[in-house]
Amino acid sequence: MTRYRLEPTREQEAVLLRHCSDARFVWNLCVEQGAWWRPGRKSAPGRLERQRQLTAARADNPWLAGGSVTVQQQALRDFDQAMAKFFAGTHGRPTWRKAGRDEGFRITGARGGKRSAWDVRHLNRNWGEIWIPKAGWVRFRWSRDMPGDAKSYRVTMDRAGRWHVGFAVIPPPVNGPGTGEVVGIDRGVTVSAALSTGEMLSVPGLTARERARLLHLQRKLARAKRGSNRRGDVKIAVGRVKARETDRRKDWCEQTSTDLARRFDVIRVEDLDIRGMMRSAKGTVDTPGRNVAAKAGLNREIGKSGWGLLVKRLEDKAPGRVEKVPPAYTSQCCSACGHVDRESRKSQARFRCTACSFACNADVNAARNIAAGHAVNARGGPQLGPANREPHLALLSA
Repeated sequence: MTRYRLEPTREQEAVLLRHCSDARFVWNLCVEQGAWWRPGRKSAPGRLERQRQLTAARADNPWLAGGSVTVQQQALRDFDQAMAKFFAGTHGRPTWRKAGRDEGFRITGARGGKRSAWDVRHLNRNWGEIWIPKAGWVRFRWSRDMPGDAKSYRVTMDRAGRWHVGFAVIPPPVNGPGTGEVVGIDRGVTVSAALSTGEMLSVPGLTARERARLLHLQRKLARAKRGSNRRGDVKIAVGRVKARETDRRKDWCEQTSTDLARRFDVIRVEDLDIRGMMRSAKGTVDTPGRNVAAKAGLNREIGKSGWGLLVKRLEDKAPGRVEKVPPAYTSQCCSACGHVDRESRKSQARFRCTACSFACNADVNAARNIAAGHAVNARGGPQLGPANREPHLALLSA
């Protein structure tokens, strides 16, 4: 998705917030209808029945009729698409959308023409305008070339109060060098991505001053009365600080994935179950978890490292060139001789093989095992994966 920064006026922002509210209202009604289903009960209304219900609701409720029917109908289509993906097994069940967190709506249709619901025009080098129903022409920053084949766009507001417009297009893939270069990536918390070439890449986070300000604002937010204007202002301030961290992480993932897609023909990563790794350890009342605070801190650090986003962008930019390797024992296996011993990893950053005395950074050693496409079985022997069946010693030939 190609995204631009939207700059609406105060009057236009009120209209955009109304569109977000209408889309969220229609979406939550669909979620509520689906939540009433139980075995033996009649199923939730289908697509055509929901459209008829929306028409009847607009006729009976002037406040709903005052909104854009285009936005409301598109919310129904988005929910139908989400349910189709849920039944296909590729996504989870659609959940409730909350004000202040899920602010956005989508407009579809061919750009331009008499029947189009939207259009874009270029004002100058830095600015453009997009037509939004009931809001008119809204300015946005022309930060990159406009995709010509976009069939829809989505307007969103983040927690920092910033508006964006994103056009649904699939960018062309990044071409590899064609030299057969292979790289392995070991993802971690201390080092976000260690490459088999020896490079150590880390996501830029907040500075010490920004972390101190965030802590101060969070304490201030905890003391603020719910529903007060002061609490709303503090929430925006907290969102702005967190938005900096998110923007830096996304920018790092974009630049790193583009660089790797250009430099290497084959990119191998660990096949990690990130969602399972970040599952809470608090347990239940009967069987409470252990080290809950430490596990929560680890989960936060995993989220800040951008593991999933990096691989996703690699798969988008280098389709068919990203291979996932089983992660078992890659950090305990020597990339020089193939000997597996947990004692070889002396610390988080130090690896020294107990068999051949080969020493290097622990993350780089794991990345070299990943680059070879090797998994290791529980007995310590090499288990060659389908990606590469060359001997372990081939790792040091480069």
